[in-house]
Amino acid sequence: MRFKLIGLIVLLSWGQYSFAQDTDAKREIIQLSKDKWQWMSDKNVDELSKLFHQKAEFVHMGGHWGTEQELAIIKSGGIWYKKADIHEVSVNIIDNTAILLNRIDLLAVVGRNEVTNPFEVTEVYIKQDGKWMLGALSFTRLMTPRDH
Repeated sequence: MRFKLIGLIVLLSWGQYSFAQDTDAKREIIQLSKDKWQWMSDKNVDELSKLFHQKAEFVHMGGHWGTEQELAIIKSGGIWYKKADIHEVSVNIIDNTAILLNRIDLLAVVGRNEVTNPFEVTEVYIKQDGKWMLGALSFTRLMTPRDH
C-alpha cells in the first residue's frame, strides 16, 4: 500500500512538472509571436532573420515563398505589416514543434494600398538547440458578413 501511495505521489508531481513546462513553453511561443508582429511592423529584419528558420515557408493570399524573399519583401516595404490586432491565440505543442493559431485583423500596406483583412494565421515553431525558430507562417483570409 505504501509503495502505491509513493508511486501516486511521484506520478502526480511528474504530471504537474510536465504541465508547468508545457505552460511555460506556450507563454514563450505567444510572446515570440507578439514580438514577431512588432518586428514585422517595424520592418526589423535583423530580429526577424534570427527568428525565421533558414528553410521557413511563408504562405500569403498571393503565393508562397521562403525566408530570404519574405525578409526582402519586409525590408523593401513591398508588404508592410503595419498593425496586427490579435483577437484569439491558441498554442499546441507536439514534442519540439509548436503550432500557434492567431485570429487577427491585419492592417497592411501592399504596394501603395492600405488594406485591412481578417485572418486566421498559422505559425509553426521548431525548437532547435534550445531555441524556438519560426518554420512556417500561413495566412488564411476569413469571411466576414460584408463578404456575403
